[in-house]
Amino acid sequence: MTSGKNFNKILQSVGKKGSENTEELSKALMEELNCETAFTIPVFGGIPVAESVVVTWIIMAVLLAAAFFLGRNLRVENAGKRQLAVETVVGGLHNFFYDLLGEEGKCYIPYLMTVGVYIAIANMIGLFGLKSPTKDVGVTGALALMSIVLIEYSGVRAKGMKGFLKSFAEPIPIMLPMNILEIFIRPLSLCMRLFGNILGAFVIMELIKIVAPLLVPVPLSLYFDLFDGFIQAYVFVFLTSLFIKESIE
Repeated sequence: MTSGKNFNKILQSVGKKGSENTEELSKALMEELNCETAFTIPVFGGIPVAESVVVTWIIMAVLLAAAFFLGRNLRVENAGKRQLAVETVVGGLHNFFYDLLGEEGKCYIPYLMTVGVYIAIANMIGLFGLKSPTKDVGVTGALALMSIVLIEYSGVRAKGMKGFLKSFAEPIPIMLPMNILEIFIRPLSLCMRLFGNILGAFVIMELIKIVAPLLVPVPLSLYFDLFDGFIQAYVFVFLTSLFIKESIE
């Protein structure tokens, strides 16, 4: 009888700890999902500026400063190591997208490169103590909306308005409703894939911190903030490139 009571007490203790851990995880998740207001612009009754917007401004400032520094004193001959490194990275990214889009789609490469670099930095900015903008569904939604507008524009530009509208009835007219629905499915897919993966990584890290709070989370945090962040940036721009290629064919 005594051993049975002790066993029940142990089960109750474990249940309480599990409940407390669940509550902690829920609170942490709600804090991440909560789009906090960094400050309010005192015009038109007050315009709230979200924290994700401020972090995006910081990323933009860093990219502009880096572009200014790396783009100085460029030479056609006797290029320095800094210029060679920049040309290698930029050339590699350009060739990657050119292989996907071909000559007809090369005008969209600068946009894809810019978005890819932004998402990669936004995903790993958590290493510097800032909240990643891609944890805000508004940011990922805006990125997806811009991409889908570009995708549809590329189709109009390549086929003309008449050919673009006609493509909705291909390969057979019965596919018209599905092709129209696809216009709305694509941005939702891009948005939720990016947002869901970043948020999923956060949930996994919080669970690992509960189970093993010492040492173990450090290498995994580097994995999710660096490797997984770059993977998500790659997937987003890769899918956008495929959609553009499909639209201009």
